[in-house]
Amino acid sequence: MSNDVRQWLTQIKELKQQLADTIRDRDAADESAANWRQLYNTEAQQRRTEARLAQQEIENLKAQIWELQGDGAKLPSDTAEASSVIEEELNKLQTVEELKTKLKEVMLECDRLAEALKTEQTNHAQTRKSLTAVIGDTIDQLAKERRTDRSQPESEVKG
Repeated sequence: MSNDVRQWLTQIKELKQQLADTIRDRDAADESAANWRQLYNTEAQQRRTEARLAQQEIENLKAQIWELQGDGAKLPSDTAEASSVIEEELNKLQTVEELKTKLKEVMLECDRLAEALKTEQTNHAQTRKSLTAVIGDTIDQLAKERRTDRSQPESEVKG
């Protein structure tokens, strides 16, 4: 009978240890998830800020384009307004040469803006690639630390 009690006590002790290990693992996983959420939120905030700054830069460039066109016309706020402003600009052009000159200016600006967009897309891709590499390295390092922590005897951890 006392042998049965000892067996039960041993099983209870083993179950308590398993429970403690599971709770520790769960807490570590929760902490890791919180860290990843924070990293994601930080990156998302940076992207929102970059997008807002890019939008402001686009608006500034639009304003400069309209200002450089000479008559300081108001920047159109919608497609219908833009269309009418463009139509007015075209009506001001008297000769084929003026039209060619204006077309050349517009095409050069379009090319410049397309190049700026390509550069921004390249920078964005590089940032995404770098962040992905850092996240991968962090995961590897965290896994390595967890393996190291689990491989140490409990007496070393406490001592």
